[in-house]
Amino acid sequence: MSAEAHARIAHLASASAIHRAFGWLHLHAPQLRRWHIELLGIPAPPFGESARAAWFLERFQQLGLAQAHLDEVGNALAELPSSAAAPGSPVILLSAHLDTVFPPGTPIDIRESGTRILAPGACDNGAGLTALLGLAAALQHAGIRPPVTLLFAANVGEEGEGNLRGMRHLFNGSPYAGRIAAAFALEGAGNSALVTRALASRRFRVTVTGPGGHSWTDAGALNPILLLARALLALEPLRQEATPRITLNVGQISGGTSINSIPESASALIDLRSADAAQLAAAETTLRSTLEQQILRIPFPNTNPVPAPHPALTIEIVGDRPAGALPADSPLLQTVRAVDRHLNLRTDPGLGSTDANVPLSLGVPAVAMGSGGTGGGIHTVAEWYDPAGRDIALRRILLSVLDTALRLREANPF
Repeated sequence: MSAEAHARIAHLASASAIHRAFGWLHLHAPQLRRWHIELLGIPAPPFGESARAAWFLERFQQLGLAQAHLDEVGNALAELPSSAAAPGSPVILLSAHLDTVFPPGTPIDIRESGTRILAPGACDNGAGLTALLGLAAALQHAGIRPPVTLLFAANVGEEGEGNLRGMRHLFNGSPYAGRIAAAFALEGAGNSALVTRALASRRFRVTVTGPGGHSWTDAGALNPILLLARALLALEPLRQEATPRITLNVGQISGGTSINSIPESASALIDLRSADAAQLAAAETTLRSTLEQQILRIPFPNTNPVPAPHPALTIEIVGDRPAGALPADSPLLQTVRAVDRHLNLRTDPGLGSTDANVPLSLGVPAVAMGSGGTGGGIHTVAEWYDPAGRDIALRRILLSVLDTALRLREANPF
C-alpha cells in the first residue's frame, strides 16, 4: 500500500458528503434491518428469483435511482449516474446475488433472537442484498454524484446450478458488457472479508440407467443405484489432500420409484473445485475415467437367469465456474488496503467461489467483500445473521468504490 493511496483515502473520508453518507448508515440501522427481514420473506430459490427481483426493482425506484429495470435474465438493475460521464463511458458494478441455495417450498421461518436474524439465507446473501440497498440510500441521501456511474445489480444465478448466469449476462450479453471497469460483489458477513482469487469449479450430473424391474422376480438384475454407489466410492481418492488443494463433493443423490422396484435410473450431483485450472482439468479427466471404469467396464454381479443388458452412463456438465485472480499490484487492491488501514481493519485477501469469478476470469478488476456483521449456519435452514457493527463494513465498501471511481475518472477523462 502506497503512502499516496493512504493520503488519498484520508482526504476522501474527510469530505462532508462522505460524512453525511456515513451518518445515514449509522442512524438508519433500523431501516436496514426492516429491509433485511422483508427481503428474507420473499423466496428466491435457484431459477426462482423473480419475486425478490421485483421487490428490489421497487426499492431502486423508491430510492430515485436512474434506469431501474429488470434485464433479460432477471437481474434487477439501476444506476447512480456520474455527474459528467458521457453515454457509453465506463461504469463500476456493485452487486449482490438474489438467490439462495434452498429449493422451492423450503419453509421460511424468520425469527429474531436479540440482535440476530434467523432464517434461511439470512447471511448468504441477505447481508449482501441489504448492504446494496443501504449504500444506494446513503449515497442518494448525501447527494453524492460519483465521477463514474455506479451500476447497482441484485443479480440472479449465483448459487448451485445457477452457474453465475446473472453475472455472465452482465459481462457478456448485456448493454453493460465491455463498460464495466471494476466490480464489487457484496457477499455474506464480515467487516474485513475480501476475496481476490476465484476458486474454479466444474459441476456434473451423473446418471446411470438400466431396465429396472421387480425386487423379487428380477432380483439380482442390474441396479443403477448400486452401480452409482460403487462408482462414487471409487472417487474417494480425488478427495485426498493435494497441492494445490482440490475438493470433491457429492451433494445430491436421487433415483428409484419404490422400495420394491429395481430402479431404472440413478443420478448424483458432483461438485469438483480447485484454485488451479490445470489441476481441475486433470481431476475431471480422472473423474470421467473412474466413472466409466466402475460403471461400464467392471461387470455387475447378475444372479438373474436372464442376460443383463449393459448399463448406460451419461455425464452432464451443469456448472462451470472460471478461475482468476486480482494481481497483487492491482490499484483496486491498493485502494482496499488503504481503506482498511484508515478504518483500522486487517486486509486478508482470500480465495472463494463468488460472482467475482466472472470479472476476474475476464481480467476485470474485481473483489467480493463482506457486508458486515457476523453469521453462521450458512447453507442450512438454521442460518443466522447478526448485523451488529455492520456500518463499518459499509463504510469500507463505500470508500473503496468511490476511490476506484476517482482513479478511473483520472485515467479516463471522458
